[in-house]
Parts: sequence; structure tokens; C-alpha cells
Amino acid sequence: MAGLREISGRIKSVRDTMKITNAMYMISSTKLRKAKKDAELNNPYFEAMQEMLLGIMNTSDHLQHKYTDRRPEKKGKNRTHAVIVITADKGLAGAYNHNVVRLTEERFFGGQEKVVLYVVGEAGRTYFASKKVHLEGQFKYTAQNPTLHRARVICDKMLEEFNAGRVDDVSIVYTGMKDQLTSEARVMHLLPLVHEEVDGRIVVEESYDDDLKFHPSTEEVMNIIVPDVLTGYIYSALVDSFCSEQNDRMMAMDAADRNAGEMIRTLSIEYNRERQAMITQEITEVASGARAQKRAKARRGN
Repeated sequence: MAGLREISGRIKSVRDTMKITNAMYMISSTKLRKAKKDAELNNPYFEAMQEMLLGIMNTSDHLQHKYTDRRPEKKGKNRTHAVIVITADKGLAGAYNHNVVRLTEERFFGGQEKVVLYVVGEAGRTYFASKKVHLEGQFKYTAQNPTLHRARVICDKMLEEFNAGRVDDVSIVYTGMKDQLTSEARVMHLLPLVHEEVDGRIVVEESYDDDLKFHPSTEEVMNIIVPDVLTGYIYSALVDSFCSEQNDRMMAMDAADRNAGEMIRTLSIEYNRERQAMITQEITEVASGARAQKRAKARRGN
């Protein structure tokens, strides 16, 4: 009976775990739909801002602005690269967090330039703390609640550091959906802006009106547009990462459900075998006892 009780207890434990994984799957599914809806509502505005920025940069071949200054005089250890790393606040999402921190280490650690980290998410903070890596800053309560306000806070901090000359490059490491089922860690370059590329993608040259004028000046327009565009990029990275996290967690919980179902089937077979063996043993004992009583009665009759 001890063996049957143990197996029955394990089956109950697995079924209780399945209830938790099913609940987590449903919660992640709801969060994923909400995040995608929020992104769709805000995308048109930021796409318009991006088009305007590309228009300025494509019509101003020799644009001199603080946001396009590559600071070529700063090299090696004299150059500082600020990296925003977006992770989750918790695990149970497959390789989501691991892929982000691994890409960060591969791309930015071990180089000649100085790297300062700004981390979003408790998982990233804990990981880099365990590696004794100094964090220049962290943005709490952002990974699980990506909003425009939080994106603007991050953007304002990066612009403050860049304008003060404390950092010379700004990049962001995040996770984006590769397709409906898989995600991948990515790097987006934010500052300084480059004429040939924006946010790490090559810009397709388009024909703009040569007589396009900006008032009061191109520089003033850039001062207004760039913070909004960068806020849009950061918000997009936050939302993409949040969606990828929920998608990866859904996949992980689905795999856990399948494994739990297989484990229950295996344990059920083992339980039935143990029960069958116990019943067979009891039948054998009863039959042996009946034969013994029959032989004893036969001896007494003689």
C-alpha cells in the first residue's frame, strides 16, 4: 500500500502543478493580447515621427547636430557606450532572459570601449549582480508594465547622459518576435543618429522635395523630434520584449503541460501495475489458504 500511496501522491502533485501552469498560460495569453493592442494604437504616431526624422536626415546631407555627432576623437577606453538591457522580472519563460544577457555579453563585453549598463527587469539585475558587474542604473517596475511614461523616463535619462558627454553611444538590447512562435534577442543603436541608418536598419533612400524647409530651423526641429522618436523606439523595444516574454512563457507552460500529461500517463501505468500486482498477490494468498484448508480437512477425514 505504501507504493500505491506514493504514486498516487505524485500524480496528485503533478495535477496540482498543471493547474498552476494552465493558469500562467492563460494570464500570459491575456497580457500578450493587451500589449499588442497598445502597440497597434501607438505605432501610427511614432511611424509618422520616424518618417519626419528620416526626411530631415535625407534632405540634409551635411547636417551638423548634437544628436548626429559621432565624436570620432573619443576612442578606446575614452569612449563610453551606454547599453539598456531589457529582461523580465521573473523566470519560467524558457530562454528569454538567458538570450538577452548572453547577447549583451557577446556584443559589448571584452571590447576596448567602456560599457555602462542600465537594466530593465529583476532577472537582468540579479544576473549581472551575480557576475559582479556594476550597474549604472536600473528602471524598476518597467518590465511588467511598459508604458509611454516609463519609455520617456528612460529616454530622458539617456539624452541627459549623452548631452552631458558622459556617454558617447547608446544602444538597447531587447527581444523581438521572429515569427508567431519564436523570438530572438536584438540590438538597436539609438545614439548618435547616423545618416545611413536609423535604429540599426539601413534607410532606403526616398525622393524628398528639395525645397523642403524647416522652421524655425532644422536644428530646432531636430531638438523636438529626436526625443519623441527615441521614446518611440524605446517604447517599441519594451512592448516587443514584453510580448516576447509572454509568448515564451506561454510556450514554456504549454511544454510543461505536455510533459506533465506524459508524466501522469506514466505514473498511472505504474500505479495500475502496482495495483494489479497487489491484487494478484492477494488472490494467490487466498487460493493458497483455501488449498491448505482443503488438505487439512482431507487429513482429518482420514
